[in-house]
Amino acid sequence: MNTIQPPLETPTLLPLRPLGYHGAVCDFKRRLIEATLLQMRGNRTHTARVLGLQRTYLLRLIRELGVAAPPPPVTRRRAAAG
Repeated sequence: MNTIQPPLETPTLLPLRPLGYHGAVCDFKRRLIEATLLQMRGNRTHTARVLGLQRTYLLRLIRELGVAAPPPPVTRRRAAAG
């Protein structure tokens, strides 16, 4: 007999209090930036480019909106040949 399995992830619950227009806009911006950062593997420069923002403005939004940003990618520099 086939049974329907519940989804593995629980759906996101609505906030207990209404956000209002500005709260909803801020929440949307935060989630959009978080999702794009995840797609760009934490690269903030690429994230800004994809979103059509200046990198410095993206950094400001990350700080102001409390974005759960992954740490910036580690760049590996080659040792100077010599």
